[in-house]
Amino acid sequence: MNVDAKKMHQIEIQEYQNLVDGIKPKPDILKNCIWAFLVGGMICGLAQLMVNYLLALGMSRIDAGSAVSCIMIFLAAFFTGIGIYDELGKRAGAGSIVPITGFANAIVASAMEYKREGYIFGVGARIFSVAGPTLVFGFAVAVLVGLIKVFLSS
Repeated sequence: MNVDAKKMHQIEIQEYQNLVDGIKPKPDILKNCIWAFLVGGMICGLAQLMVNYLLALGMSRIDAGSAVSCIMIFLAAFFTGIGIYDELGKRAGAGSIVPITGFANAIVASAMEYKREGYIFGVGARIFSVAGPTLVFGFAVAVLVGLIKVFLSS
């Protein structure tokens, strides 16, 4: 390319970027933050209500926490399966992703996406395509923290 062609190419790229910037919708950051806060708070508030209820029934705190984690994971998977959780996620953003329910949503959504390819090569092979990196990172950090604790305590 000669100098004039490079200059014209750069001008075309800049014009295209200006066109994209003019058309692209601007996100309402304050509204998105409020929705994320409210939805995430409601998810966590629901879980806390369940913990309080199970504690009132005489369950230990550890057992109540474990039971509520299982219930919340089930509810997120169920609502993902019937399409409600995805609609909630469109509005709430990170408010629906951060709690444990977001992880369940990621697993079920990827399983549903690859179901048409079969249960072995679709669901079985790709169920962790979204959540797999999260699991690997979590395991790696857990091992690292465990090693640090062992070395500091000895």
